[in-house]
Amino acid sequence: MTAAEVAATLESGMTVGVGGWGSRRKPMALVEAVCRSPVTDLTVISYGGPDVGLLCAYGKVRRVVAPFVTLDSIPLEPHFRAARQNGVIEFTEYDEGMFMFGLYAAAHNLPFLPTPAGLGSDVMAVNPGLATVRSPYGGQEVVAMPPLGMDVALVHMNRADRRGNGQYLGPDPYLDDLFVKAAGRAYVSCERVVDVLDEGPPQTLLISRMHVDGVVEAPGGAGFTDCAPDYGRDEAAQRAYATAAADPEAWAAYRKTIDEGAER
Repeated sequence: MTAAEVAATLESGMTVGVGGWGSRRKPMALVEAVCRSPVTDLTVISYGGPDVGLLCAYGKVRRVVAPFVTLDSIPLEPHFRAARQNGVIEFTEYDEGMFMFGLYAAAHNLPFLPTPAGLGSDVMAVNPGLATVRSPYGGQEVVAMPPLGMDVALVHMNRADRRGNGQYLGPDPYLDDLFVKAAGRAYVSCERVVDVLDEGPPQTLLISRMHVDGVVEAPGGAGFTDCAPDYGRDEAAQRAYATAAADPEAWAAYRKTIDEGAER
């Protein structure tokens, strides 16, 4: 598929999960295609980075569900920060571990998963709907983390084959396999489509074709975020993105490059 074809499958009001972590291995080519599409009112589930910020900047988001939204070397994602400060989006914030258990619960079709993460913190105060349960094995009280299910998941891999198997070659799988399992549909962009996934050890075969609905070959498709070992984060490009967020004229010019962006 192309990125535009993936974006065309989305509908307004959907819940969309985006893989990667902060400013690392984000499916930016797919996110930019969604920005160019007519969809709005999305709920975005993400270990957030510029994917969340860009979708907020384009007015695509109703709610963000995340443990953080950061550019890593720039602590706060500027477009997300502006959207929150201006009150134009809703935000559901969980501890990183709670978020992971929510993905696990959705991936395994469970009503919740128990975790001690979040107890004793303000996560419980800002999420009054969260319930606790007592273990039948000793009575320990734990958080009942609800599933983070989604209509569509978008992830980026280093390599994929045409059937939808996806491989990461960098230092961390993040939780992209859980995102695709937690979603009704999943789309994988990759640096290169190959006939045989023979780079690296078998453990790097992260995404199974049984969970994937489409593959997009998008060289550089995670840029400007990190996609090791193919390329690192483009810090200069990321700074330009963050700086433009504070200057309407600069942002208009930056946005024009996305609006007119060719398929990559």
